[in-house]
Amino acid sequence: MIEAIKIWNEPNNLSHWDFELDPEWKDFSEMTILGAREIRKVRPHMPIVLGGMSPIDPAFVHRMQRQGVLDAVDIVAIHGFPLDWNHWRLEEWPEKLEGIQKVSGKPVWITEVGVSSFGADEVQTFGLKKTFELLAGKSERIFWYSLLDLPPAWGATTRHKENEGSSYYRHFYMGLIRHDGTPKPAVEVFDPEMGICQWFHYEDPRLDFAVDWLKRLGVKKLRTGISWADWHRPNALDWFDRQMQALADFDLTITLCFTPPSRGKRPDHTSPPLEASDFAGFARAVLERYVPN
Repeated sequence: MIEAIKIWNEPNNLSHWDFELDPEWKDFSEMTILGAREIRKVRPHMPIVLGGMSPIDPAFVHRMQRQGVLDAVDIVAIHGFPLDWNHWRLEEWPEKLEGIQKVSGKPVWITEVGVSSFGADEVQTFGLKKTFELLAGKSERIFWYSLLDLPPAWGATTRHKENEGSSYYRHFYMGLIRHDGTPKPAVEVFDPEMGICQWFHYEDPRLDFAVDWLKRLGVKKLRTGISWADWHRPNALDWFDRQMQALADFDLTITLCFTPPSRGKRPDHTSPPLEASDFAGFARAVLERYVPN
């Protein structure tokens, strides 16, 4: 079942929101507020999560507060990858979490935390164990990113590209399971008290394999997404119906994000929408279809 709706993913990261087009996040704020309002109309008790910050930035929280976004949501989310991309130490995780708890005055969920096996499997195993030791009991939801490695033939949704070296290629090594289906050593230390964040591509052939592994690991809490861009593909509802049916046994946090080219100020998934109300209509349609009244 869906237990929470998350509006967008990493809105303060240029890979997921074009803040050069929207430098003060006014379009993002309007979209979030209208989307949350529409969710409240159709499913008043559904918790609403503000898309996970990456980087973790108190100044962004203050901006969201000034622009009325925090009044529209119930939970603030953060993402952190100190052993791969962030310029802070793993031991600083509790401090980062507490800082956002204080400035937001809201519960804070860690909707993505992970360590790649890019350098060595042992680094990921250590990072997983240490992360859980540092954060267990400090946040209501902690989602490890991710279950599956990204297949090498697929592209990563990020501003990092091949010419940036390991910053790009680390995206392909975040899973507990290699792209060939074999488990990594970190599987042995994963504690199912953590949830898993696993994105599924449109008509993802890994869906059933992932569900099998999630159940094998004892995972109850799963974060994934319903892409607004994919919602506009031919036969999209057939795919999303299949995805949601396959994931029905998990407590789901569903992220709504990625602008359809036809609805953006420019034809890109990071673009602010031409009309914020279009996103609100999408949010309403998802709730009406997948959350029983």
